[in-house]
Amino acid sequence: MRASPSDNTARAEKFIAAGLSPEDPMSALGATEIVDAPAQEAGQIRAGRLAGKTMQEAIWILAIPILLQQTMAAGVGFVDKLIAGNLPHEIARSAMDGVGLGSFVGWFIGIAMAGLGVGGQVIIARSMGSGERGEGERALGQSMLLSLAWGVLVALVMALIAEPLARFSNLSPEGSAACVTYVQTLAWGIPFSGVMMVGAMCLHGAGETHKPFQIAVWVNVVNCIAAWLLSGVTISALGAEIPNPSPTDPYTWGVFGIALGSVISYAFGAWMTIRVLRRGVQDLKLHASALRFDPVMTKRIAIVGIPNFFEGLAMWSVNLFILGIIGEVASRGIGTEAKDGLVGAHIITVQWEAFSFLPGFAMGTAAGALAGQYLGAGNARLAREAIWRCTFIGMAIMVSAGVIFMLFGRALCSVISDDPIHLALVPQCLFASGALQVFFALAMVVRNGLRGVGDTKWILGITVFGCYAIRLPLAWYFGISLSCGLVGIWWALMLEIAVRGMLFLARFRYGAWEKLRV
Repeated sequence: MRASPSDNTARAEKFIAAGLSPEDPMSALGATEIVDAPAQEAGQIRAGRLAGKTMQEAIWILAIPILLQQTMAAGVGFVDKLIAGNLPHEIARSAMDGVGLGSFVGWFIGIAMAGLGVGGQVIIARSMGSGERGEGERALGQSMLLSLAWGVLVALVMALIAEPLARFSNLSPEGSAACVTYVQTLAWGIPFSGVMMVGAMCLHGAGETHKPFQIAVWVNVVNCIAAWLLSGVTISALGAEIPNPSPTDPYTWGVFGIALGSVISYAFGAWMTIRVLRRGVQDLKLHASALRFDPVMTKRIAIVGIPNFFEGLAMWSVNLFILGIIGEVASRGIGTEAKDGLVGAHIITVQWEAFSFLPGFAMGTAAGALAGQYLGAGNARLAREAIWRCTFIGMAIMVSAGVIFMLFGRALCSVISDDPIHLALVPQCLFASGALQVFFALAMVVRNGLRGVGDTKWILGITVFGCYAIRLPLAWYFGISLSCGLVGIWWALMLEIAVRGMLFLARFRYGAWEKLRV
């Protein structure tokens, strides 16, 4: 019996109310009787690991492994600084400055790869929501192909700018030499790091977070062992001493060995990532045919990824200028009589702060992946709710970390370094960071949530404004004009984060990000 026009109209309205379209290939309009599938009516996710899960289940399925994965990633940098801080006393301070600045270059590596990876992640997330598996696998193939080519290019750039970067930061000759050694050695591992990072982001888009976490654990283990053995350093921490069984001389191999350990671990991580992708996860697998250059998919990835790259570049470059201001503070002796060690104090603070924003990053990544999948399923309401929920959870966790920074700054510093200049400055910088963690959490989660749905152009605009109109002038004013030194600079940095967080919140509440097409 043929359905009447009024029946078909009612069915169409039913699909539209569910966030679907009568022209959707998944729609049964005009073909067979509509099955009242609750998942489709509610605009739920159709493919990938999150299909059929409640929002709360999906948040924790995504966030916990991402948190653990990022903790492992931060652990690589932590181990590098721990080893550098345990080098012989005559070279430890300059090595810490050099490795600290070198790790700043490592941050750029992450920015460069995230700019590419977020494009693949967003498209894969939308494909999981809509159930279009083939599109997700095309995006995966192009992302992995581009990650290798982009990694080689970034490696060449890093090797070339190592010396100018060291000169710009006003490091001592010994610190500059350590920085150049660290960066130029680390450059060999950038293509491997690119494959690993972009692969992980693509898996996140599909809702698969356990595999990237497992890879991160192994990368951390390999880095700890390789960097320790190759550096020849005897570790002293928390009252214990661990002698190094390697015959390598820390005066010769120290910084080089630390960087080489990271290169080896990245190569191992890239191999594991390719192995996981070739085997495949739920509704996503890397096929050899998808590795052929696809200009249409590459363009789609680039449209989302390029603004994200320039946003990251804006943050990286402004913080490079911040390092220059710190160098100027040191050369003038503002806030301290020491002429060196300030970069090391800054980087130690950043290292501990990294552990605090890991929950925010995890919740932000979960918010972006989940909101992207809900938009792919046609449900903007659930996409918005997912970002709200993740924001509140991230704020609660990061505020708790901020309290620890404010109360135990000296103890945290002493884990990495017992240098008097570090012990004097790091606790004060951590106090500034801890006092404004709630805004840091807001900025972190909402930004990553918007990034995950492809709203990268607005994020770029807000970040450029915050970095160059507020952060840089305020850091100079507090640090040098008011003679507050490194501690004043940290208060400036955190105040800018607070302003940026409120701007991201305004975009989230009043913007039309849920209407974006990728």
